[in-house]
Amino acid sequence: MTFEGMRGYLVIFAGFCINLSFGILYAWSIFSSHLIEKYGWSSTQASLPYTLAIFMFALLMIPGGKLQDRLGARVVVSIAGVLIGGGLLTASIFNSPLGITVAFGLLAGGGIGLGYSATTPIAIKWFPPEMKGLVTGVVVTGFGLASLFIAPLTTYLLSSYGLMNSFRFLGLLFGMVVFSFAQLLQKPLANNENNKHFQDKFNATEDYDWKAMIRTKLFYQLWIMFAAGSLAGLMLIGHLSKIAVLQTGTNTGSILVAAVAVFNALGRPVAGVVSDKIGRVQTMIILYVLQGITLLAFQYFNSFYALLAGSAIITFSYGAMLAVYPSTIGDQYGTKNLGSNYGILFTAWGVGGLAGPLLAAMILDSTGGYYTAYIVAACLCFLAALIGWNIKDSVQSNTK
Repeated sequence: MTFEGMRGYLVIFAGFCINLSFGILYAWSIFSSHLIEKYGWSSTQASLPYTLAIFMFALLMIPGGKLQDRLGARVVVSIAGVLIGGGLLTASIFNSPLGITVAFGLLAGGGIGLGYSATTPIAIKWFPPEMKGLVTGVVVTGFGLASLFIAPLTTYLLSSYGLMNSFRFLGLLFGMVVFSFAQLLQKPLANNENNKHFQDKFNATEDYDWKAMIRTKLFYQLWIMFAAGSLAGLMLIGHLSKIAVLQTGTNTGSILVAAVAVFNALGRPVAGVVSDKIGRVQTMIILYVLQGITLLAFQYFNSFYALLAGSAIITFSYGAMLAVYPSTIGDQYGTKNLGSNYGILFTAWGVGGLAGPLLAAMILDSTGGYYTAYIVAACLCFLAALIGWNIKDSVQSNTK
């Protein structure tokens, strides 16, 4: 294989490493527990930086996708590295709810959204359509796997050096990692053999721009499904440390956050491969049914291992969706405008991520538990599965 042929795999590796840094978002429950216990924040206050970061993540995916299509992934992700590093460093200066919410939520969250919008589309362009699911799954696995090392690292930093120094160290680390690996994100040359060989296959699906995409009924069906799964997954991830204390009586949140990161990450390449074989929507239906059933039983998980098993199912299914949806958009609407089109769909992730953690925090503050939040999330997952069943025969899959 020539060096030019290896570049596609180098782009995948760079995207994986960049997403590892973006996974700081999934470790927020460690910060949240610290802020509640050491600084006296309410559950709602401690959820706001995470909630705003999710909102900015989703919001910046739209301009990020368009900029990626026009300026290239390297430029967009370089800017993202500056924002995430600068956001965490700014958070190290403030210790008020407003200051940390703006710094972490607005700046770092926006940086994550810009960068995430660019890592998957650039990788997909290097490989044939039948590998869309696998390539997407590997790239976004970094995001899910991040908590495996970020959670224990954050716990150590908080206990040894305090909140402000922890933000400072993580800002420098992740800012440099993202900026450095961004320089490897290059698109295939027009005369690249891979690009020529697969161009006809890529063009087998009509390339829609975002205006044409949002005029289709399918887009809104996919949007509702994506929002439902995001609400369930991000609600659990954002509150897992507190859930562990309430339901098991032990402070094992950091262990759980790190452990479920493996399942979150594993779901992405597994779902990518499975969806390449059996179809995108068929894979989604299975994931949503699994999530819904598990959420209905979640209140009864009162031991560490039971909670781990339930959390593993939810996070595996949630992570899997993040590999299936970009591939679905590529299948249905083409890859030419994949960055901006997926950015539009990703607003569903933002709405679900905004509503889920905040709803759970409000329910916790008012009732002292999460029972109602589990039921709401389960019902939405079953609704998503029903929508998927209704559209499964009409959705094409460019996986062969």
